[in-house]
Amino acid sequence: MAKKQAVQNASPVADFEQSMQALEDLVGKMETGEMTLEESLAAYEQGVGLYRRCQSALEQAELRVRLLSDPALPDDARDFDTSTDGGF
Repeated sequence: MAKKQAVQNASPVADFEQSMQALEDLVGKMETGEMTLEESLAAYEQGVGLYRRCQSALEQAELRVRLLSDPALPDDARDFDTSTDGGF
């Protein structure tokens, strides 16, 4: 119970890191091919939940960046340009 509460209180970035690591571990376990069909289905279901948590954390991080970029008009923030190296 305390672990679940700690995860709920974690920052979105920390939650993302934990969820991504758990997802990577789960995929590795599934790739061994040693799970039963029932175990595979349960693992897949758990993986979908972890994926959704990662996606939510990324969306929250994007919102934070938009708010930091222009707190008055976060909806006017432009998407990041990934087509160039940003001058580096």
